[in-house]
Amino acid sequence: MSGKIFIERLEFRGRVGITPEERSRPQPLAVDVELDCQLDAAGRSDRLENTVDYATIARRLVEVGTEKDTHLLEAMAERLFEMLFREFPVERVKLWLRKLHPPLVYVTGSVGVSLERSRLAHRLQQIDPPPAPFLVQQLHRLPKGTVLDVAAGGGRHSLFLAAQGYHVDAIDRDEPALARLASEARERHLSTITTRTLDLERPAPHEPNLGKETYDGIVVFFYLYRSLVPHLMDALKPGGVLIYETFTIDNYFHHKHPRRWEFCLAPNELLRLASTLQVLHYDEGAHEGGHGSVYTAQLVAQKPARPSPL
Repeated sequence: MSGKIFIERLEFRGRVGITPEERSRPQPLAVDVELDCQLDAAGRSDRLENTVDYATIARRLVEVGTEKDTHLLEAMAERLFEMLFREFPVERVKLWLRKLHPPLVYVTGSVGVSLERSRLAHRLQQIDPPPAPFLVQQLHRLPKGTVLDVAAGGGRHSLFLAAQGYHVDAIDRDEPALARLASEARERHLSTITTRTLDLERPAPHEPNLGKETYDGIVVFFYLYRSLVPHLMDALKPGGVLIYETFTIDNYFHHKHPRRWEFCLAPNELLRLASTLQVLHYDEGAHEGGHGSVYTAQLVAQKPARPSPL
């Protein structure tokens, strides 16, 4: 069962303030935390090791809150989030951090910040540029396992998926970009990303070999090479899921991007290209992009499972 653990009014003294004078001596601070976590194992076993130990959390909150000077409460709260998600199996954190005796003439109570963040949102903040919003929205449809990131480029989607526990095969013809991705994965201790330099647009009879029923999922974002689509279908395992988003011709008319209209989808073209799959979600029109609204087609589709033998 999922549940919440509360720690109310944990008090300690820390150095927080914009001016050197305010940071020159510790001042009384307080933090309340609310943690979403799984409590069913502890309920069955009645053993401390099967739950989140609030005494350990309280100690670590104090240690992080007192280890260094901070200009803003927001910065201290960010360090608390980082510690909680890194060290404890919690899915969501809500905290209220405040100065109990702020140096303000008319304030007789406390001043502070109240913030809430999920583990997923915290991981997204670590990726720059962030993954496409459509991938984040549809992640729950992607089966756990191995995912092919097509035309991965700098790897924003590969990094995101690896952080969610997926094994990722990132392919692109841009070897320097893949080298940067591999380096970034090592820095983040993400050992489940494999990079492979591959020209996806080689004509017959030298088409890229993506394997046969190899991947639990395939993601394609802002890349279109129509001749590749049948190979994507072959590479999906039965029951595997394709998540695809790229520009429609409306984006070319409105924004003159991409630079050639051939790189854009015609109306309903993505549905036709993926006609052998079962559509789980489809939308075509204006969507939020990294720099404002863009016109895209968004598809989530599943390869039919192999029929069970009689």
